[in-house]
Amino acid sequence: MLDAVVVVLALLVSVGGGWLVVGGTLRLASHSPDAGGSASAAGSSGAAGSSGAGGPAAGGGPAASAGSTGAGGPAAGGGAAVSAGSAGAAGAASSAVGGAAGLDGPDGARAKAVLRGGTWVGLLERLAVTGTVLLGEPTGIAVVVAIKGLGRYPELRENPGASERFVIGTLASLVWAVGIGALGRALLV
Repeated sequence: MLDAVVVVLALLVSVGGGWLVVGGTLRLASHSPDAGGSASAAGSSGAAGSSGAGGPAAGGGPAASAGSTGAGGPAAGGGAAVSAGSAGAAGAASSAVGGAAGLDGPDGARAKAVLRGGTWVGLLERLAVTGTVLLGEPTGIAVVVAIKGLGRYPELRENPGASERFVIGTLASLVWAVGIGALGRALLV
């Protein structure tokens, strides 16, 4: 009976606590100086000159124009949008740091949009990893990582901000899940 309680508790702590740990880690990473310019370079008010639903947070490409605002702005449809009068610092900064990645880091809206369903994938990942460690079959972790990587490969290849989010989130999630699984396993033995 006590074993069942330990297993259920370990799985719940892994899934629920891991959600907080991964979210905190991604927020911390987005404030790093090398975070791809997410929160600090683009700013929440749209330092690149775009604001409203049509900016980079809407899932479109980088908008380096001073006139792209609202849902009808050029950035709303996807891809890079540069208007005639915007070849200034915002356009140069976007080009210098790699386009979309320069305006969106691991906790940015575009990376979140590209990796849709990531919260559920992470919850299931932690559940599977903790379960395999509790069962004494850590090789199951390789299966989880392989499935996750292969399933996300197309999105990761085309979006550096999303791949940064994927790597940071996966590592934080795996470390948490393995730690909780190992603790639970130690309590079971």
